[in-house]
Amino acid sequence: MSSDFYTTHILPYASIIIKLCRAYTNSQEDFEDYYQETCLQIWRSSENFKNESEWSTWIYRISLNVCLTLLKKKKNGSQLFASDYIPPELTADSKAFANEDLNQLYDAIRQLSEIDRAVIMLYLEEKSYKEIGEILGTNSNNIGVKIKRIKERLKKILEKDNGKIN
Repeated sequence: MSSDFYTTHILPYASIIIKLCRAYTNSQEDFEDYYQETCLQIWRSSENFKNESEWSTWIYRISLNVCLTLLKKKKNGSQLFASDYIPPELTADSKAFANEDLNQLYDAIRQLSEIDRAVIMLYLEEKSYKEIGEILGTNSNNIGVKIKRIKERLKKILEKDNGKIN
């Protein structure tokens, strides 16, 4: 992957990739593996982008698919391969697991089903119901109800874990 491609097509959307990878991993090491694999898959599949949606929607879709695939492989005991290269946005001063409050939220999100994680992450990114439906390949009509139910589950999880919500 060229540094130009990374700088122009991935880096501006790194926050999307980081948040999704963070929602599907439990450790910094796994997070870095998921991030690197996602970037690689974006690069590999960039020729398939047909401008029928926004590039950010494409990034979400690929990131989500990579995370779900790697999660499934991990559950099945498959080996993940990663390079030794760690992008600058993942270095020591920007560790994804450093903020304890954020860790609690991600711990709660990881207790949701895989698809509910994707829905809430897209909602937190302020994506419209239509965009969420497009990214997930589903009808956007029931997204609002799904989000309300997910938020209620998250609230219960956080209350259980903390005794109450602040």
